[in-house]
Amino acid sequence: MNPLLRLVPALVLACFALPGHALYKVVGPDGTVTYTDRPPPAATGRPAPVGARTEAPAGDAPLATLPLELRQVSTRYPVTLYTGADCAPCETGRRLLAARGVPFAERRVSSEEDAEALNRLTGGRSIPTLMIGTQALRGFADSDWHSYLDAAGYPRESRLPRGYQQPAATPLVQRQAEAAAQQERPAAPAPAAEPAPPPPAPPAPAGIRF
Repeated sequence: MNPLLRLVPALVLACFALPGHALYKVVGPDGTVTYTDRPPPAATGRPAPVGARTEAPAGDAPLATLPLELRQVSTRYPVTLYTGADCAPCETGRRLLAARGVPFAERRVSSEEDAEALNRLTGGRSIPTLMIGTQALRGFADSDWHSYLDAAGYPRESRLPRGYQQPAATPLVQRQAEAAAQQERPAAPAPAAEPAPPPPAPPAPAGIRF
């Protein structure tokens, strides 16, 4: 038998054998990765046994705090809800998404400029409009919304972590031009001060007549 072939099982066992002490992977504050056989101090980084699954720290990405299932489907088919003020169907749709635990971004339509932008994005001006990936659902229809969310892979029951906060609604069109114009608009000049009246004339000395 070839001597090299006899070494193969030993090499395989050596690769998979566990060391007698734990091996740690340390992720430093700057993202650097270090391997060590001793748990480092808490301030050095986050130690984890090699091979263990570690989640991304919160704040690394908007979806970092979501469970894996939700993170994957939200990445493939992000959900955006377009709403308006005093819109009862918008509130009903918002409650449906919250009950299913669907992470979504809400965009508010409140002007003609917003309506034009909504038309360009979704092909219509109706609110509410639900975007699931590139699929636009105009108007609220309970069965249609559930069907498309099911097809995208969103769970029927909420899997959101405890304490999850839905981001606040934001304007569809950021009105940066208006804000810049207001900052550049010169302030009205202050009214000119009125001149002070002249002091009264001193009284004439006693005994002198004019």
